[in-house]
Amino acid sequence: MDFKSIIRDQAEDMQDREARERLIPREDAGPALEALAHPNILAVSGVRRSGKSILAYQLSKGRASGRINFDDERLAGARTADLDRVLQAFYELYGELECVVLDEVQHVPGWELFASRLRARMRVIITGSNATLLGGELATRLTGRYIDMVLFPFSFREHLAYASVPAPMDPTTRERAAIVRHLEGHLREGGFPEVRTIGKGILPRIFGDIVSRDVVDRYGVRRDESLRALAMYLVENAATEVTVRRLVDSLGLKNEHTVAKWMSHLREAFLLLEVERFSYKMRERHLAPRKVFCIDNGMVSAVSTGFSTDTGRLMENLVAVELKRRSSREWGSGVFYWKDHQQNEVDFVVKRGRAIGQLIQVTYASDGRDVRERELRAMLKASAALRCRDLLVITWDLEEARTVEGRKVAFVPLWRWLLGATGGRPRGGQGRHQRSSVDG
Repeated sequence: MDFKSIIRDQAEDMQDREARERLIPREDAGPALEALAHPNILAVSGVRRSGKSILAYQLSKGRASGRINFDDERLAGARTADLDRVLQAFYELYGELECVVLDEVQHVPGWELFASRLRARMRVIITGSNATLLGGELATRLTGRYIDMVLFPFSFREHLAYASVPAPMDPTTRERAAIVRHLEGHLREGGFPEVRTIGKGILPRIFGDIVSRDVVDRYGVRRDESLRALAMYLVENAATEVTVRRLVDSLGLKNEHTVAKWMSHLREAFLLLEVERFSYKMRERHLAPRKVFCIDNGMVSAVSTGFSTDTGRLMENLVAVELKRRSSREWGSGVFYWKDHQQNEVDFVVKRGRAIGQLIQVTYASDGRDVRERELRAMLKASAALRCRDLLVITWDLEEARTVEGRKVAFVPLWRWLLGATGGRPRGGQGRHQRSSVDG
């Protein structure tokens, strides 16, 4: 392989892209730069095409750096021994290095030892489209010398930043109308950056690449059509409870173990997010049905046949993704749903440390009369059972505070909550915190 030519070609492609596209700073760039101030490997994982390569490029700018993306057909079959040849090519092209970027490095077996060796001499940024990027050898050999973060597709805040739309917490009537108009688009087109430049027609192709390249090829799945049918079914039924047994029956599959394994692969590829039913007992959490969500609303609309008109479920999926995004930045936080034996259900239970921090219902309501009594009754029951008094109903356009049976309930529009409000209070910087294994 002519690594120097490939590296030069990829560098020119990235420079051309920077020249013709609008590349906005990502919300995670600040914490990532802080991480790079220390001699640790920065590992950025996330769904394919979420912008990991662009973020890594932006982080390495201003440093003497070399970058290679292994998600390139010319590098197919790259082996561990080739990594030293890559490093030599970097030195020949750029001289002394401060930083090395290894994009989609999971394609090269044994990359962990190479990254570990480089860390002592320079900053190392790795990216990968798999949740187990830092599993196994790297975590063992680095003994805490890495920081990992998950990059999601554009948040609504980033969507507005890309569109140059002001997003104050107290907007004028005109500003509010613009925000809501963009929210309607974000709700159905999602946050994959390429949708902004190519259009939503790219979404089925991204879905296909995730299934075929990040699952079928990576894990050697032989029944690829059955796996694709499972992936499409789960995306189309986002924001609903699922069990492996029901999936086997619904899709006419035979082996529960295989379906459970495929679901795990789809989670590891970041196509799916799972939310467990809350219980203080781990066994009950494990046995109860889980709610499945899709990483991006645009993907849901593109893959599904009848989902696109179900605004309520699209809202719930969008809230789930945002909660997972915030949870990934806050050490010790978690997201669940709640359901009792009488089928009273609360969409989300937000755990902070050992305490239940907030209960959230999501409803497509623009008027107080649109909020169903059943949703409030379930929230009040969960409030008593979980001893949580921070009660939030995320609506489409209803904004008020109400006292229901002695408990205060905040009603907050989706756009305001996505911009940072929790229960009507500003979030203030999102409390960003990467998951880190750095000692001290």
